[in-house]
Amino acid sequence: MTILRTENITKSYNDKTVIEDINIHLKEGELVSLLGVSGSGKTTLFNIISGLIMPDGGSVQLSDRDITGKPGSVAYMLQKDMLLPHKKIIDNVSLPLLLKGMPRKDARAHADKFFEEFGLEGTQYKYPNQLSGGMKQRAALLRTYMASDGVVLLDEPFSALDTLTKSAMHKWYLQVMEHISLSTLFITHDIDEAILLSDRIYIMSGAPGKIVDEIVIEEKRPRRDDFNLTPEFLEYKKRIISKL
Repeated sequence: MTILRTENITKSYNDKTVIEDINIHLKEGELVSLLGVSGSGKTTLFNIISGLIMPDGGSVQLSDRDITGKPGSVAYMLQKDMLLPHKKIIDNVSLPLLLKGMPRKDARAHADKFFEEFGLEGTQYKYPNQLSGGMKQRAALLRTYMASDGVVLLDEPFSALDTLTKSAMHKWYLQVMEHISLSTLFITHDIDEAILLSDRIYIMSGAPGKIVDEIVIEEKRPRRDDFNLTPEFLEYKKRIISKL
């Protein structure tokens, strides 16, 4: 079932069209990547989907609701973890619930139920500077989930991590998605990351940015450990490179 879709989204700044006629969709339980070079309008599209800015044309649909220009309908995590350094992890994570009006005690109790699932058990009363980079990202992802209604937008969430940590986070995130029935729209510049994580990949290119291809990854998630060494992986990569 399609849970999120954009219909003919167009946006201009100072009479310059940044994105034009963008139609994408996300099915329940999918991880779909948006892959493109810098300046192709990926973040502008995410800002529109999240309701932070209005498109000049087109709409955003969440299930059967029009959420165009309505922030708070889908959760959005930026590239940096954006954890508040003066707050304990439990309070960072439960912040979206507080903003929705939930009492602090109840918000903490609800968020605490997910700490084990997200591999954060024991960090509740630590501060961000006491956590590793990977653990901070887990906390930021849990906070994003607390703000979500089953759909999250992630803008390069793993880009600042080293290769080994990133690989471990990929496997962990796919497991979490499966366990909590999460649907994810994911921005990346990393072709390998997109192929290894995604059910489908939208290629965004040009000025103004347009969707120039949609690639379905046939290999089931999670991918086998040697998938990036297979001829199939290289064929996906060649196709993507030819479109960028």
